[in-house]
Amino acid sequence: MFLQLAHTKLNVFHYSKSLALESYRITKLFPQEERFAISQQTRRAALSVHLNIAEGASRKSAAERKRYFEIARGSVIEVDAAIGISFELHYVDLQQLKPLEQLILQSFKTLTGLINHVS
Repeated sequence: MFLQLAHTKLNVFHYSKSLALESYRITKLFPQEERFAISQQTRRAALSVHLNIAEGASRKSAAERKRYFEIARGSVIEVDAAIGISFELHYVDLQQLKPLEQLILQSFKTLTGLINHVS
């Protein structure tokens, strides 16, 4: 945030930041009893996407960068899976999930392109 490093110029970094923020917003809607369960897991996964992109972009070797980006993409899948369970439990509806859906798709597609480019 304070350092203007290369990762801050990546589109996927901005998508992942929005993904993390929206995940926090959505999980605030969940029941109180989920505060330490699915809410916390969803938030950790979303934050992991953002942080792994930042750390991966700082790595010197292509193999290391690719590995961090792959971990970030795995965390995108984790967010999607957790949100799917939340939807099935009727914690949120499709209308509430629309912004998060777009961010999940953008993050996944952009990370996939980045992973393929780093190879």
